[in-house]
Amino acid sequence: MAHQFPTLSTEQKKELHEIALRIVSPGKGILAADESVGSMGKRLNQIGVENTEENRRQYRQVLFSADDRIDSCIGGVIFFHETLYQTSDDGTPFVKMIKDKAITVGIKVDKGVVPLAGTNGETTSQGLDGLSERCAQYKKDGADFAKWRCVLKISDSTPSNLAIKENANVLARYASICQQHGIVPIVEPEILPDGDHDLKCSQFVTEKVLTAVYKAMFEHHVYLEGTLLKPNMVTPGHSCLTKFSPEEVAMATVTALRRTVPPAVTGITFLSGGQSEEEASVNLNAINNCPLVKPWALTFSFGRALQASALKTWRGLKDNESAATEEFIKRAEVNSLASQGKYTGGEDGSGGAAQSNYISHHAY
Repeated sequence: MAHQFPTLSTEQKKELHEIALRIVSPGKGILAADESVGSMGKRLNQIGVENTEENRRQYRQVLFSADDRIDSCIGGVIFFHETLYQTSDDGTPFVKMIKDKAITVGIKVDKGVVPLAGTNGETTSQGLDGLSERCAQYKKDGADFAKWRCVLKISDSTPSNLAIKENANVLARYASICQQHGIVPIVEPEILPDGDHDLKCSQFVTEKVLTAVYKAMFEHHVYLEGTLLKPNMVTPGHSCLTKFSPEEVAMATVTALRRTVPPAVTGITFLSGGQSEEEASVNLNAINNCPLVKPWALTFSFGRALQASALKTWRGLKDNESAATEEFIKRAEVNSLASQGKYTGGEDGSGGAAQSNYISHHAY
């Protein structure tokens, strides 16, 4: 019979659980500002701004300089490696700016997707080599949580059992390494919205993937109370002709989670998956109002769905910075309400927040 050898002390477990609780305390979610250099380049290209380190710094400063209104909306910020060591115009480190708001600092630690041989164009994520040393350094430099993204897609032949199992094991290994260094792992198995599959298909695949992830987490002795899950909402494929209501999306999502995610997991922080800002908020609100028992905090870890309007407002111009920051604060406040099931807004199709953020085969 296999025996689990002690991997974490009582003190380590307590610290991890407290960090996780702090990030997803009521009304709070995560700002995912961890776009890689290449991914940030795509964002800046859309507004005609050159992809330089200085422009990336200026844009992140627009977000990080938000006033104390976001303190009750944002529990954590995920940084990219470059951003973790940047400073504001006045020389204040970005890490200090965030920590001074009592917001927890996180770091993206995977090194991107790579082809998985023997599959039909499927991928796994690299970055396990040297991860232990990097986590030790990131902890010293102010990061208390991390994120690792794996990507799966739905088609006639995917996701394959090989891709599901491989990505589940990679996520569990990453989570175990993070916890050894006092870093809360966010586990992100993203099922892309590409395709014409319906809601039922999306729910089935989500359940299959999450079942594999938590089996691997158990086998790797990951302390679940010191983790967060960052899944896709269960939505139909982007090309699906049938439209589903937010309530239908919520029921499919919560049902899938109830069948697969242990109640011990501290919080579930949804990715926006190319939904428009407004769609992501409305669906998050419906999820929190779903009439099923939900044993975890259900909140957001949005990138594009928190930033799209701010980015379009900024356009690389100094004069637009404060207006862009206001757009970010507005979305943070909306999603804070949605994470509590209290959002009563809803923008018509003509507004900027209703514009889709979908990118085919999104990788970063």
